[in-house]
Amino acid sequence: MKNNQRIIIVGGGSAGWMAAAALSNAFGTTKKIILIESDAIGTVGVGEATIPAVKSFNKLLGIDEAEFMRNTQGTFKLGIQFENWGAQGDVYMHPFGLVGKDSWMANFQHFWLKANRMGVAKSYFDYSLNIRTANSDKFFIDPNSGVDYAYHFDAGLYAAYLRKYSEVRGVVRIEGLIDTVQTHTDNGFIQSVTLNSGQTIEGDIFVDCSGFRALLIEHTLHTGFEDWSHWLPCDRAVAVQTESVSEPIPYTRSIAHQSGWQWRIPLQHRVGNGLVYCSRYLNDEDAKKLLLGNLDGATRTEPRLIKFRTGRAIKQWNKNCIAIGLSSGFLEPLESTSLHLIQTGIVRLIRMFPGDDINQSEVEEYNRQSQFEYERIRDFIILHYHVTQRTDSPFWNYCRTMSIPDTLARKVQVYKNTTSVFKEQDELFHEGSWQQVMLGQGITPRSYHPVVDKLSDDELVRLLKSIEKEHDQYLARFPSHQQFIDHYCKALAP
Repeated sequence: MKNNQRIIIVGGGSAGWMAAAALSNAFGTTKKIILIESDAIGTVGVGEATIPAVKSFNKLLGIDEAEFMRNTQGTFKLGIQFENWGAQGDVYMHPFGLVGKDSWMANFQHFWLKANRMGVAKSYFDYSLNIRTANSDKFFIDPNSGVDYAYHFDAGLYAAYLRKYSEVRGVVRIEGLIDTVQTHTDNGFIQSVTLNSGQTIEGDIFVDCSGFRALLIEHTLHTGFEDWSHWLPCDRAVAVQTESVSEPIPYTRSIAHQSGWQWRIPLQHRVGNGLVYCSRYLNDEDAKKLLLGNLDGATRTEPRLIKFRTGRAIKQWNKNCIAIGLSSGFLEPLESTSLHLIQTGIVRLIRMFPGDDINQSEVEEYNRQSQFEYERIRDFIILHYHVTQRTDSPFWNYCRTMSIPDTLARKVQVYKNTTSVFKEQDELFHEGSWQQVMLGQGITPRSYHPVVDKLSDDELVRLLKSIEKEHDQYLARFPSHQQFIDHYCKALAP
């Protein structure tokens, strides 16, 4: 057998089965793919909100959207509503899709800023069709409208759906707990894993999807971890499921509290809830009480405590081991990037999959790209905490006054001075996303791009009115979110 033909995936859950599905789709029967998991080990399983890129992952696998939504009790997501982040009582939404209309020289926020100073503009966020659709509890798939969307779905059901997909394509699942990991004495590469049953499974490429345990990448290979908790101090989450008390809204809610924030994610059959917090300022029992006191429906599960540390493995690919998911690092779910990082890690692995030999230069490139991606998403999440006017608690005082990475400080300063944000390489969040959060949390830029002055005052007013009119026409024919689900992907009660 040639080298690198046996792929061993350690761990199931979303990360393991996303990896199994994509690898089996990419390589077919040319690789032997084995996934090892144990029903005795639970998964975190709360990554239920996504960003639009997940659509491309499902499309890559040839998955039918409506079928996938039915199988995962899915609903649609048009953005994230942030409450109490800039100041207590503030509400804004970070939407998918465009706000207003952009030109190649300057995006819409420049035009809006001038109009706002003239007193002829509505709120900047009123020019987003995604936001207006979300606030109307409507939804429709229409590529011509510019509305972009992602999903809310049950992460456990998604893993089960991908398991079926993978096993049909030849992936072998082995049930069992790993007892020991064996490495080659000459180069330190992982050779095999031995289960507590005594069975030994050899492989060439090992994909570590073991979650926070990082069984291979850290406990076996001692790769090292870069801690970012000084920038992202939240280190706990408590999660609980509740009954639905109303039709599902087409957006995620992120509600800031004194020592963290609370999520609400509506599915077809229930609502996912959780509180992310910093244990330095809030103990676990009080966090549980705070969450349970801020729920809309009766609880379906007992509250579950999740401990974490923000940061990343210093190398996501080390020797013949690639870490995917929580074993590769953790960035809290504020902007729903957990499944996206799984997705990009897998796609990157497939594109750089080794031939007969693992090429170190390619490994280094994989790690360089992974590091860049993690750091830019990290900066975007730090932005939410740091750009705040809240002074009501020690937690927010720390976040507001803490030092931040130079890469983030530079972006914030450029935006304050010019209203502009410049996307670097392949970073995930586009210029509009950065601008929306900074404006939504209280930063008013000093100046706009001079190209705006090319429009007369009357032309600028007509531009704004034309955007409103176009959005009105779309909204008039969009059905409610619930009506669209009922017609398109209604799931049976689980």
